[in-house]
This record gives sequence, C-alpha cells and structure tokens, in this order.
Amino acid sequence: MDLQLKDKLYVVTGATSGFGRAIAEALIIEGAHVIINARNENKLLSFQSLYPSQIEIIVGDITTDATISKLINIIGDNNLAGVVLNAGGPPAMSFVKSNLSDWDDAYESLLRWKVKLTKELLPVLQKDNSGRIIYIESASVKQPIENLVLSNSLRLAVVGFVKTLSNEIAHTGITMNIIAPGYHDTAAMERLFANKSETMGITTSEAKTRFEQDILTGKMGNPNDLASLAVWLLSPYSNYITGQTIAVDGGLIKSVFS
Repeated sequence: MDLQLKDKLYVVTGATSGFGRAIAEALIIEGAHVIINARNENKLLSFQSLYPSQIEIIVGDITTDATISKLINIIGDNNLAGVVLNAGGPPAMSFVKSNLSDWDDAYESLLRWKVKLTKELLPVLQKDNSGRIIYIESASVKQPIENLVLSNSLRLAVVGFVKTLSNEIAHTGITMNIIAPGYHDTAAMERLFANKSETMGITTSEAKTRFEQDILTGKMGNPNDLASLAVWLLSPYSNYITGQTIAVDGGLIKSVFS
C-alpha cells in the first residue's frame, strides 16, 4: 500500500534506537525525508550513512530549549508533514523511594519539552493547515505499571494536554495522537528487568519471564510492528483520527477501553 509519503518531510526524535529508529526507517522505506535527532552523534552519523539522501541529523538532548531551537531552525521554511515526539523515560522507582527532585526531573523529561516543542511546531504546520503529530508514551497511561510512579503520573499529563489541544486545532487539519506501547524488545525494558530483579531477588532473565507472563501473546513486542501503525498515523489516510491514545501492547491492558 502506498502511504503517499514520498518526498515529504518528517521529524523523529530519539531516532537511533527502539521505537524512534524503527519509525524513522519505516518512513525512509516509504520514500520520506527525515530529520532525525538523538544525543549520540556517532549513532546519528552511522544511521545517516545508510540513507544519505533522505536523512538530516540534529545532535542534542531534545528535552532542552537549545536543541528545540536548533530543530526549528533546521526545519526553517520547509513544508513539514509530521513529527514524532519520542524520548526515554525517568528511572524506575516506587513513590516511597522517590523524592521531589525526581518529580522535578520527570516533569522536564516527560512533559515540559513536549509542550515547548509542540508550541514551536504549530505555526510551522499551520502554514499548510495540515500535519501529523505523534507522541510515543506508554501503556502506563491506561494501566499503571509497578515501580514506574513517575512515568505513570507525568505521561497522563501529556495525554491531557494532547487531547485538549487536539480539540482546539482539529478544524485546522492538524491531527495529534498518542501511541501507548506495552512491553517491547527495546533497551528501555532493561531498566524494568533490573528493577524487578533487585526488588524480587531474581535474575534479570527470570524478571523478563515475569513480564512476559503478563502479556496475553506471551512475548515482547517488536518495535517494527509499532512503527507500522505510527507511519500510517503520519500518512494522509489517518486524517479522521485525532486526539486518540492507541495502545500497542499484545493484550497487556485488561480494561475494555484499552
């Protein structure tokens, strides 16, 4: 199926591994041009070398104002078709073990930069009265995950602001949606394995098995499967979907409205 993405420009943050890498590669396969962001310059250059005519890189921590400004400058007057806001999450911990500085850091890493970047991007997208914005969050916004109190809390704030803003700008042709991944085979899961291993006094391999037992399909997800949904949501075919939080979780979430 031709998703009509050829030669269109997209931005993907956190693009050198996990979901970001998978989404960026899926866009490239569809013929899109992609500005990719991450903190590791060597990994960005290595990725760019595979698709030199389709990738432009921006090095830096996207949660900082300086990197956001660099990104907006690189986009410039180009027509932007869509953006994927993706970055790592805060440390795994319980509420009892958290302190106020952890909550302050979580606000910076999970919420503030997304609000800042969204505000900067809206005028760019409104020039054409079209565009797609996708936020990669977590299944924890639908069903709390143990020892992730910071993520469980602050990602819900992202859902609230995205839903509200999507209502405000729906008439402009710009859509905003959230993908809420469950347990996937990415480096980010290692911190959960380590935390459960330490808490329960078991090996990390046993901890991984415990996580998989909660998934109805019985296995970790593949980032490429999530990427296929993301790329469709970034395409013109998704023009009637906005303000939604879509779980990709292999049956992890048990509620009816998952």
